[in-house]
Amino acid sequence: MAMITTRARPPALRWPETNRTATMPNHRPKEQLPWIDGMRRILCGAGILATLWLAGPAAAQERVEVASPEELLALFEKLDYTPESWQSGIREIPRIYLMDVGPNWKLNSQNIEVVQKKRIFFRSLGPLVLRANEKILADRQRLLAIVEAKEPGGEEGVWLTGLAERYKVDGVDDEALAELVTRVDAVPPSLVLAQGAEESGWGTSRFAAEGNALFGQWTWGGKGIKPKEQREGLGDYRIAAFDTPLQSVEAYLLNINTNQAYAELRAQRARTRARNAAVTGWDLAETLTSYSERGSEYVDSLRAIMRVNKLQPTDEAVLVGAEVWEVYPAER
Repeated sequence: MAMITTRARPPALRWPETNRTATMPNHRPKEQLPWIDGMRRILCGAGILATLWLAGPAAAQERVEVASPEELLALFEKLDYTPESWQSGIREIPRIYLMDVGPNWKLNSQNIEVVQKKRIFFRSLGPLVLRANEKILADRQRLLAIVEAKEPGGEEGVWLTGLAERYKVDGVDDEALAELVTRVDAVPPSLVLAQGAEESGWGTSRFAAEGNALFGQWTWGGKGIKPKEQREGLGDYRIAAFDTPLQSVEAYLLNINTNQAYAELRAQRARTRARNAAVTGWDLAETLTSYSERGSEYVDSLRAIMRVNKLQPTDEAVLVGAEVWEVYPAER
């Protein structure tokens, strides 16, 4: 494994307290859209977080190759990314980005304790979830600023049109923008981690090994891996494959934020934000009965993973600093 010189951590990017406790005036200009107040509250939190990240220094990248779970744990230890730190209340996470699952994880995970297997999975996936959400929140901040300005033009107008297309929203009128604000939002890490564990078998599935597929997303005609036994009557589908695990996370979040099957998740998230309350994975899990044929049993399974593995506090986690460690599996 490449040697790493550990640096002192810079201050973490935290959610400002006003994001949870501030109240807004009960009046608004008559011409203002009714959802502007809620957006202003979010600008106090998500916007500041995204601004700090975007305005920060250019990230320094370090390539690290690991050939075993022990080497990966050693890297975590160097960066103070440990269970002891987490249990002490530290919620700042270093930017350790796993670049490939690879075939060795399934074999190596069979030779370590189950508790270590789970910890490695969650601690490898966690920074990717936070990074994907961080990028969404940056887009959200820009979107809210455009909505506040009311008349986007030029470069901002072009960007807004592209964002609407990506999130499958027709047009950019007031109604379309209200829907876009509902869709361009983060998903609580506890929910993403639980679904990743459930759908990929803790990263040990064939689809994870061959294509970094962590969430069991289907594709017809796109880049994918053919299941050994396809279900009848559903066409020549594949399990979507990705070049990196981060791409898998981003595709999953886009699916949650655009697919009609998860409209209730987005609506519940928006209602929670409007109350200026914390959005949690535990609460949103109840809306995912359509993600699996198992329905409510699937929701129960996700919540069991959250409960047993104490994932709820991950909703408070934040990435820290600008330095990036890109982790690749290495052959001995």
